[in-house]
Amino acid sequence: MLRIGCHLSSSKGYQAMGKEAEKIGAGTFQFFTRNPRGGSAKKIDPDDAEQFLAFASEKGIEKILAHAPYTLNGCSADENIRRFARETMEDDLNRMEYTPGNCYNFHPGSHVKQGTEKGIEYIAEMLNLILKPEQSTTVLLETMAGKGSEVGREFEELREILDRVELKDKMGVCLDTCHVWDGGYDIVGDLDGVLNHFDDVIGLGRLRAIHLNDSMNPLGAHKDRHAKIGEGHIGLEAMVRIINHPALRELPFYLETPNDLDGYAREIALLKSKYRE
Repeated sequence: MLRIGCHLSSSKGYQAMGKEAEKIGAGTFQFFTRNPRGGSAKKIDPDDAEQFLAFASEKGIEKILAHAPYTLNGCSADENIRRFARETMEDDLNRMEYTPGNCYNFHPGSHVKQGTEKGIEYIAEMLNLILKPEQSTTVLLETMAGKGSEVGREFEELREILDRVELKDKMGVCLDTCHVWDGGYDIVGDLDGVLNHFDDVIGLGRLRAIHLNDSMNPLGAHKDRHAKIGEGHIGLEAMVRIINHPALRELPFYLETPNDLDGYAREIALLKSKYRE
């Protein structure tokens, strides 16, 4: 069965997100842990979290994905910005234990003229400070498009971070289709080749989630502009191959396309109709 969902607003709590997911035919969903452009976080209601877990179990909603705020940059040249990223992520991972066994995704960050190697060093250092043996959440590095000094455009960069993390069993990767396309990986003309390369460098066993997005830009543009499914340079046919690929089809897919709830419902229905059971 295709596990697919979209990005939902967490402002009304877990139970509300669960009901919205059911309404649009989603079997999972993604949400921001806090204000995506700031640092404030709404206090979690334990009763709401418990009610959601019961509802999700009943409705078959699973593997929800929390997304760190965009303001986090764990490899900034500014020590205060790195500290903010570390403290925020540590708090987020504590909050994630209200919904145990799920995933937390973050953008590795931008090294801001320090060089990729220094950026990788800082990211791994942050993860080694905050990951705990007892946590149930898997932390995912997201593949990036390569804007500016972003770390994570090449699979090799993500592998270097993973190699330096001590608690490797707490880590994974989220592959964003728009990002890898904009980063120069031809998932339209050579999906098998891209996945084989990913497997050689990182290992498909570490791939835990897919951000399913079309792209407004051509291959290798390094711009990161998401498009609705079938309305960009990746196209519907390639998206259908992605959701049905033997190495990917059992993973959860999360739409981050420029849509409202009705638009997400249409995309979810479209992709479900193209999924080969």
